[in-house]
Amino acid sequence: MNRLDDIARALKAASLDGWLFYDFRISDPLAYRILELPSEGIATRRWFCFVPAAGKPIAIVSAVEAHRLDTLGADQIVYRSHTEMIAALGKALAGAHTIAMNYSPGCAIPYVSRVDAGTVELIRSLGVQVVSAADLIQHFEAMLTAEQMASHHRAAKALRIVVDETFGELARRLKDRIAITEPWIQDHVMERIGAHGLIAAEPPIVAINAHSADPHYAVSREANTQLRLGDFILLDLWAKEPAEESIYTDFTWVAFAGDAIPDAHARVFEIVARARDAAVAIVERRVAAGETISGREADRAARGVIEAAGYGELFVHRTGHSIGREVHGTGANLDSLETLDDRRLIENTCFSVEPGIYLPGKFGVRSELDMTIENGRASVSGEPRQREIVALMSNRTSKA
Repeated sequence: MNRLDDIARALKAASLDGWLFYDFRISDPLAYRILELPSEGIATRRWFCFVPAAGKPIAIVSAVEAHRLDTLGADQIVYRSHTEMIAALGKALAGAHTIAMNYSPGCAIPYVSRVDAGTVELIRSLGVQVVSAADLIQHFEAMLTAEQMASHHRAAKALRIVVDETFGELARRLKDRIAITEPWIQDHVMERIGAHGLIAAEPPIVAINAHSADPHYAVSREANTQLRLGDFILLDLWAKEPAEESIYTDFTWVAFAGDAIPDAHARVFEIVARARDAAVAIVERRVAAGETISGREADRAARGVIEAAGYGELFVHRTGHSIGREVHGTGANLDSLETLDDRRLIENTCFSVEPGIYLPGKFGVRSELDMTIENGRASVSGEPRQREIVALMSNRTSKA
């Protein structure tokens, strides 16, 4: 079966009449990926492709770029004017009642909200009910092949080694009194990622002391902040194999440049780790029992632990995100805060679990691991997970 047949089967299962794809100047990269279209070449005019649950797909293209969707093998309507475009849409959608488009009501899930409001209004004006394609997108974008899963697990194993290597090197330099800066650590991590045959689209987050209270802190090469004895450090790093279809892995670990972890840091880490493990546990339990689990529910499991400890206002982001060919994928996120993500965590997907507590001006703790759902079982990638803050000046450079 080709991709269009796969889409038609998914539409029937979802009781939808069709899926209308739309693009203007590569405004919807998901449409290209899901339809397996080449995205290169001149793309300056609007195109639509209606894939019905039953019947042949219809491509609507501008006369200026009439061959844009030729590779689909769909029936084609070529338009010149705006009037002709609307007439073509009316013809393609005739008989359809409820269709999916790549939009999200209220832009609740921005990863899938690719179609502008005006275009949705236009389609609705033709008498068609438009619903979100979020679940369909997850089926085609977030569900991974066996080889993609294998690439993730290989990357996770290698990246865990990079974490240990990095903390080991920091310990050595501290003991030898060699200067260490945030930019140097960032460069070192990128070098080790490359040494293990991995790539990363962006360098890691390296955050010392109060910088760790900024969840997406950006290293400043001008400030050149140094790591000294008694400092706390957060390391958030991600990587994947070079192949285009390979899948990322994404971890966050924390360490202390000393041999005895301060009580304040240890207390916050213990809460964050319990929150992380609560989310892991509910996902593992529900999947093993064959029950559904939404990203929103998994987020609540972690958030409830932090709220009960009195730090709810300091947990400022979702618990986790979908992972795919990009670090932040298009599947279900573990989120009841930034969005209410009621999408199910489904088979053959990958996602992070990364609760955090951030005390402005002091420090922040985040503990991140990845999970996959495969063969009816949810499991953690890259074990062992972090169980306590790494004491860089002890006899161990990492501890599970």
